[in-house]
Amino acid sequence: MNPTDEQTAAADAFHTGDHLALQAGAGTGKTTTLTLLARTTPRCGRYLAYNRAMAQDARARFPATVQCKTAHALAYASVGHRYAHRLNAPRRPAWQTGQALGVTKAIRIGDRDLSQRALSNAVLRTVTRFCHTADDKITRHHVPKLRGLEDTDLHRELAAHLLPFAHKAWKDLQNPDDGAVRFDHDHYLKIWALTQPQIDTDFLLLDEAQDTNPVVEHIFLNQRSHAQLVMVGDSAQAIYHWRGAKDVMTGFDGTQLTLSQSFRFGPQLAAEANRWLDLANAPIRLTGAETVPTKLGFVAHPDAVLCRTNVGAMTQVMALMDAGCHVGLVGGGDSLRVLAQAARDLKEGRRTLHPELVLFPTWGELQDYAAHDPAGRDLQPFVDLVDTHGPDAILAAVARLVPESQAQVSVSTAHKAKGREWACVKIADDFTPPRDTSPPDHTAPRTIDDSEARLAYVAVTRTRCRLDLGGLSWINQHPDGTGTCLAAS
Repeated sequence: MNPTDEQTAAADAFHTGDHLALQAGAGTGKTTTLTLLARTTPRCGRYLAYNRAMAQDARARFPATVQCKTAHALAYASVGHRYAHRLNAPRRPAWQTGQALGVTKAIRIGDRDLSQRALSNAVLRTVTRFCHTADDKITRHHVPKLRGLEDTDLHRELAAHLLPFAHKAWKDLQNPDDGAVRFDHDHYLKIWALTQPQIDTDFLLLDEAQDTNPVVEHIFLNQRSHAQLVMVGDSAQAIYHWRGAKDVMTGFDGTQLTLSQSFRFGPQLAAEANRWLDLANAPIRLTGAETVPTKLGFVAHPDAVLCRTNVGAMTQVMALMDAGCHVGLVGGGDSLRVLAQAARDLKEGRRTLHPELVLFPTWGELQDYAAHDPAGRDLQPFVDLVDTHGPDAILAAVARLVPESQAQVSVSTAHKAKGREWACVKIADDFTPPRDTSPPDHTAPRTIDDSEARLAYVAVTRTRCRLDLGGLSWINQHPDGTGTCLAAS
């Protein structure tokens, strides 16, 4: 395939030796462009992949002059191998680990009782959150905010209790020979990052830069003095801020270029994508391929149904199973299974260790929290799902899921659909419009949050042939979305 003008411009900029940030929209051939850059230079480089699957795929596409690895693979080769036998340690309950660290008593903060098990979980989550940052010390902001303890003063009190144990846990993890805390891959990545490593290469390619953990960003940017840095990603697909990821594209000191010609879908779908890109204040707009006749309209038998939430995905799974479909769930049903088991424990009078529900002693208290506390409103759909179907029915549905390769229809959250594509896609109805917070006697438009617009952009760009806008159809009546209304065909 002949390179586009944008791909040629990227290659020309790369050959100058300048640092380069390449904004690549959905379906614009970002990996193809990176291989083009690598094949037009005799220099040696490294491709830093987002995950192992991407690294394996890249090895088959890049020339031999480019090593394709994840940051974890580089870290393992440098320091992680020293901890190899700790990586194979058997799993143990968090409360046992906490007990070994000295977490032996329950405490009360505000009106919430925190068991030794809940405290042990929180200590280990604190260390995990620290490992995803560029910070060199564990501090209060690494301590997770627990449901019911969101207040600043309550969180400060929780942190004061947990931090000594978190520091002890991190010290335990520095020992390559033995320790009480189960050692995992993020631990050696953080240990490596703290050594300020230098990667020996002429140029370094960072993929999916919009969802880079701060720890990886820190490693990448530290190579600036001796290697040419090239990052590629789509700022409009930065949808993992809630779990610590950071869009390193914005504000990067280097030449800024774009890839806007999508090869995945046609002009009509590109116009829909651009509507959401405009709402997200994204730095790119897309052009659809004239040879790809993507349409918008009703889809009776979708290949994939994309949902806003895990609960929405479970609702779709159960409805499709009731209709006799073989259903696959992207990413599997483990998270839903754990949630349903937690709900069953609470309904049967047992406390749960699920991090979202750990502070609720009964199902009734969780129902009250979801219904009346503003901080718990996002739990209401989950409560409604359990109250409607019961935990056992949800668990039974999860057990009936089939592998995607055997499914008539795949169900996914928009987050897990990122990087995927299907022929015909339907958007589920849990993509609700923003609440109108203006007084009844005012007509101020409802503001669409940037993060929701980015998620919608990811969802609508997963299709090649036909998109049923479904749960996002409200955009056609929204004051901010009517400028690019599309006629369904």
